[in-house]
Amino acid sequence: MDTVPDGFILVCKRGCPTCTMIEPVMVQIEGSKIPLTVYTQDGPSFPGSVKSVVDDTSLEFSYHLNIEVVPTLIRMKGGSEVGRIVGWERSEWETFTGLDNLGKGLPNYRPGCGSMNVEPGRAEELAIRFGSVKPGAREIELAPLEDDIEACFERGWTDGLPVVPPTKERVFRMLQGTTRSPDEIVGIIPPDQIRARFRRLPLIRCWRDVNRNTCRSFLPRLRPPVSMRSACTV
Repeated sequence: MDTVPDGFILVCKRGCPTCTMIEPVMVQIEGSKIPLTVYTQDGPSFPGSVKSVVDDTSLEFSYHLNIEVVPTLIRMKGGSEVGRIVGWERSEWETFTGLDNLGKGLPNYRPGCGSMNVEPGRAEELAIRFGSVKPGAREIELAPLEDDIEACFERGWTDGLPVVPPTKERVFRMLQGTTRSPDEIVGIIPPDQIRARFRRLPLIRCWRDVNRNTCRSFLPRLRPPVSMRSACTV
């Protein structure tokens, strides 16, 4: 990720009514000569009246800045965050920016909207793409028209019962149910004497459970059976 400039950082999206409402406030702040950079999540054409706009449709900046609500106004100094506010409350914005009479004619308060980087399913995708989480298993690519569930049956990866393919996002979500390191070795699996790392345990269970809301509760129960089995010989 590129370096975030000092001054004020505003993260917003066109799809948020509060963000569109405070566009005049963005213009006021920019006109006061206070450095302002706007990161927009759903297209660089918004806000059209502000000069310094950064396209964050990839949500990389939103992910690294840990944005949960838009609009979020952040003050940066020396490359570090020194404060932030979310939503719109006139008195809070005036205190935070040191500017008076912000948003004349606007409501005194409006709540923000959910940030796009924390939408269901997207948080896991961004953590894998931009975070330190790296998949440790070999990936298998399927043809565009090949059904992933049918592919599991055809390859003999199931005992005949329905399965859920262990995508990177599903495995990551399941690993959130433990504080153990993904690289922790829990045993040696015969007959090939393969090292079983903790990150591989969801692959054992995910065929049927990884897409359930309760799947994380199964993960701690997996380690004892795997450790016991790895101690056996065939």
